[in-house]
Amino acid sequence: MFKAAIYAFLTLTTSFTSSFFFFFPNPPKSHYHSLFLSASLSDNASISHNLYMLTRRPHVAGTEANAETADYVLTTLTSHKVNSHIVSYDVALTYPASRSLTLTPAPGHPPIAFDLSQAIYDNDPYADVADQVMPTFHGFGKSGTVSAPVTYANYGRVEDFLTLKEMGVEVNGTIVLAKYGKIYRGDIVDNSYAEGAVGTIIYTDRKDYGGGGKGLFPDGRWMPPTGVQVGSVYSEAGDPTTPGWPSSEGCERIDYEEVEKSGVVPMIPSLPVSGEDGEVIVRSIGGKVANGDWQGSEDGPVYRVGPGPGVLNLSYTATKAIAAIHNVIGVIEGAEEPDRFVLLGNHRDAWTFGAADPNSGTAALLEVAQRLGKLQKEGWKPRRTIIFCNWDAEEYGLIGSTEWVEDNREILKSKAVAYLNVDIAVCDKDYSASATPQLDELLKEAAKQVQDPNNASRSVYDSWTGSGASPPIGRLGGGGSDYAAFVQHIGVAAVDMSFGDGYPLYHSMYDDFIWMEKFGDPMFHRHVAVASIWGYLALQLADKEILPFNYLNYAEELQKSTIELEDEVSNKITVHPLLNSINKLTKAATKVNNEIKVYGPAKHNDYGSKSFPAVDDAIEEAKKLNTAESWKSVQHQVWRVSRAINQVAKVLSGELT
Repeated sequence: MFKAAIYAFLTLTTSFTSSFFFFFPNPPKSHYHSLFLSASLSDNASISHNLYMLTRRPHVAGTEANAETADYVLTTLTSHKVNSHIVSYDVALTYPASRSLTLTPAPGHPPIAFDLSQAIYDNDPYADVADQVMPTFHGFGKSGTVSAPVTYANYGRVEDFLTLKEMGVEVNGTIVLAKYGKIYRGDIVDNSYAEGAVGTIIYTDRKDYGGGGKGLFPDGRWMPPTGVQVGSVYSEAGDPTTPGWPSSEGCERIDYEEVEKSGVVPMIPSLPVSGEDGEVIVRSIGGKVANGDWQGSEDGPVYRVGPGPGVLNLSYTATKAIAAIHNVIGVIEGAEEPDRFVLLGNHRDAWTFGAADPNSGTAALLEVAQRLGKLQKEGWKPRRTIIFCNWDAEEYGLIGSTEWVEDNREILKSKAVAYLNVDIAVCDKDYSASATPQLDELLKEAAKQVQDPNNASRSVYDSWTGSGASPPIGRLGGGGSDYAAFVQHIGVAAVDMSFGDGYPLYHSMYDDFIWMEKFGDPMFHRHVAVASIWGYLALQLADKEILPFNYLNYAEELQKSTIELEDEVSNKITVHPLLNSINKLTKAATKVNNEIKVYGPAKHNDYGSKSFPAVDDAIEEAKKLNTAESWKSVQHQVWRVSRAINQVAKVLSGELT
């Protein structure tokens, strides 16, 4: 009797449990999305720990130290229930073999030999590994020895060299001294070469990076006098010896001499130097006084343009190597559409310790993975596959991401939904983001869900918008980070975001955990906020039955750019082909979701973004030449872009002619 009663009870319990789950199935996706954003899942202590572990040593691409960080990311992702593996490529990189810089301030004066080193600060916890910091150099910089008078060229932009020409300054045969801060360093070197310079020195002026001499690291957030911004001067993306195909083992390669002839690496030697060394060189330059906006700090020397009388002797020798780089790829497979991919990406390699650039982003990536791992334990499974991408060799020229995209081009073209990039997660207080226009509305929605880490009474969206009607969303035409291969090579929708838009210790030895802990994000709350927005975007794209794209934004953006283009070219050409094709796109965009790729980098600023890059470059050339043939070339580019937009409109509408 007792056994029968127990059996009846168990049967009833089982029946009730089955009925409960019948009437109350797994929670809706929105439940998990809210849980992802909850304070119970966020973990700033874990972010801090991961950042500390990733930045204990300098880890330049191709080094043993960076391979160790790949293993750390792999192990951490795996611990969060993310099925992960390493994809390696053998790529062309360069390292400094020797370098020297000597200044003869004036005839008869003794030469000054620059040390070209970054000083260890008092009580520097990284002093024991300071000798592992790579000597200051430019990645893919040209080897050579040159000696010439110095010309000061402000930020080394095209317009700066035009100003020198208007002042009657002859750049040809000189070594250009230019400041970091406005355009990509590789473009500074290329612009110098175009004007006939034989070498380029680029420095971090204390007016821009030194905070007026107050609050210098480690006592403040600003660049100390000996800080040097290193970086690449390569003007393309991916391994330069395998243009257009992946650098797989035993693959075809072109000779480095052929790389140099192609113009993607500089044709003159260059070196980065500190603000302290740059100012010494400035003091040696005579000639006309530079314009007011070319001057430095109020207590600094008077900036003159030269050339000379100071003469620089610049010598640099690079070691060219084929080095192994390691991308870490982690996958959470989709339950319903496993062949559709939502990708989150960040690079791991750094020029030095990389606390802000890039490992604040790596720590945020691991935070997203940790939270999604917790959601999986709660029963969540994504509708579409989520892929974590931790890239290598970004600093040299977006190499790890580009090689992987080249390796998987056709699969990604047909299956990738969106690519969400975070390079530097945190380097300052204010949130900023860029996107391809169809993701604008989703980006705004995500920012509304997350509390501003700087003001608990506001959302990130509220602070981001400020007094405007809508937040300032940038575009992704430049080659500034790993979104480039996805946007510009295979036309995938993308986002890039961070707290902060530049910081004074960028690419220097002082971008370490101490700076982040003291000045960048002491409580790591901004890291938490980035991870929240990043992960929420991924969840919406992975779980929504209908992808949350808005192509009307794209059409409106193109319409706006066309009107600006029309104003710029006046009556030289007609933009009606563009307007007609955009009208067709606007109509089609209301019916169907798809992808379009129009954005690209500006020719003389690889960090810049243009809606119609080919048209803009043609206009720039036409303005120089001002010939009928040059303006005919502009018109051709307008027709070319119009045809591309027409094709997209046809795809969206699904109509055959």
